Amino acid sequence: MSVSDTTVSDTALIVIDAQESFRHRPYWSDADAPAFLAKLQALIDGARAQGIPIVQIFHVEDDGAFSFASGHVKAITELSIKPDAIFHKRSHSALVGSGLEVWLVQHGIRRLIVSGIRSEQCCETTTRHASDIGYAVDYVTEATLTFAMTGRDGRHWTPNEIKARSELVLDERFARIATVEQALAGSATRLAA
Repeated sequence: MSVSDTTVSDTALIVIDAQESFRHRPYWSDADAPAFLAKLQALIDGARAQGIPIVQIFHVEDDGAFSFASGHVKAITELSIKPDAIFHKRSHSALVGSGLEVWLVQHGIRRLIVSGIRSEQCCETTTRHASDIGYAVDYVTEATLTFAMTGRDGRHWTPNEIKARSELVLDERFARIATVEQALAGSATRLAA
């Protein structure tokens, strides 16, 4: 199924930067990847079953693992995704310079379900941006992935701590924090209304 100009759903699933490029970064860890991929796949499959358009975003850079020349700007191998639209971005927000916002307006989208990599960077930034310009947003933390970081004070932050921080600053300010099931149930409710 592909999205026509008369989309039934006013919701779109945004899959941000779930791309092979990350496997070629020194901070990549397989530890949380299987659980993330299972949740993201469930979200993609559920969206497809409900007729929710799926938008895939790829981050691109001129050099390195995020360049087109690297061959890594493609969906993570384990992911089965047939997006209705694909956009390329060069900034943290998927809404800056990619053409995504035009597509959302053209398809009558008013609600976004945000997923992908990295939780606190491109996923969080896109969520804040989308909220600020009027979109309702479900931020599906369990369908996002991030990696351990060390702060400038030397404190080590685990992926779970980073995700908890994103939830804290986004919840009810910029987004509803939702599980896969809650995000998909919210779409079913809106379709039935």
